Amino acid sequence: MTQPLTTGALAQRLGAQLVGRDDIPIDRLDSLQDATAGALTFIRTAAFARRWANADAPAALVSAGLDVPGHDPATRALIVVPDADLALITVLDLFKPAQQPPEPGAHERAFVDDSAQVAPDASIAAGAYVGKGARVGRESVIHPTAVIEHHARVGDRCVIHPGVVVGNRCVIGDRCILYAGVIIGADGFGYRTAKDDTGLVKVPHIGNVVIGDDVEIGANSCIDRAKFGSTTVGDGTKIDNLVQIAHNCRVGRACIICGSSGLAGSVTLGDGVVIGGGAIIIDNATIGDGARIAAGAGIRKDVGPGETWMGSPARLHRETLRIQAILHRIGRGENPFRDQPGDPE
Repeated sequence: MTQPLTTGALAQRLGAQLVGRDDIPIDRLDSLQDATAGALTFIRTAAFARRWANADAPAALVSAGLDVPGHDPATRALIVVPDADLALITVLDLFKPAQQPPEPGAHERAFVDDSAQVAPDASIAAGAYVGKGARVGRESVIHPTAVIEHHARVGDRCVIHPGVVVGNRCVIGDRCILYAGVIIGADGFGYRTAKDDTGLVKVPHIGNVVIGDDVEIGANSCIDRAKFGSTTVGDGTKIDNLVQIAHNCRVGRACIICGSSGLAGSVTLGDGVVIGGGAIIIDNATIGDGARIAAGAGIRKDVGPGETWMGSPARLHRETLRIQAILHRIGRGENPFRDQPGDPE
């Protein structure tokens, strides 16, 4: 943004109702507690709305249906939208810093094997490595120190950040973003005790990893190659930082996998599954379409479609909440099994 937008112009761009002044200049976004003159904030809950009267922000995006007490339309502005979180995405795009587009072609200090197929408009930065028989698609950007190993494939309009390794024969779909330190295609963690009991024997992993289109993978996450066949991640799935996905897992479409969670070998996630941060799923478990796994849960069995599980060991969330309520009453010295005061214990 080179010039501030006014509240009126923002409301017009969003197709939103404006309650208050239309001439307030906006040059940045900030949180409700930190916003001062020139800043736009957002209000998505009643708790935030109650803080508006004492805040210094001149303007806010507000989810429709929220009452905002203490608003003075003569001095401030509310931009009323159906969903403040969704509208904020549009506004963030308006205010994001301009980026210099990468130069197409391979930098003179990049290594690109003569047998690799790199689209003419792809960008290969200094220090990047593209191995024998590898392919990099149209308009893709390979940042410094990223490694595309032999016969790996990166699709069109991908961004491969520094320190990423796409292992041999692994496949990345179109429009994917892999953040710094992601490792695709390390060997799975497989060992067996030697017959003579002298140590461990490594299990070879000769498969690969196949990532669908529009997938994002957060920094320092690892997806292991299959023992045989493919470890797969479906289209549109978003994976947070520090996530471990083991060999032969099959992750469905449009899943959300939050940070520090782990999927053991051969886990299957259906479409639209949400995995909370720090959750662990035991090997060979199947999580049905649309299921939700709470943060920190320990999953030891299959989870049905649409179910919500929490706790460790995890159970259906209602059962877990009942158990927690009972333990809470015991902790207070009460008898949790007595229905009414005065009932015999």
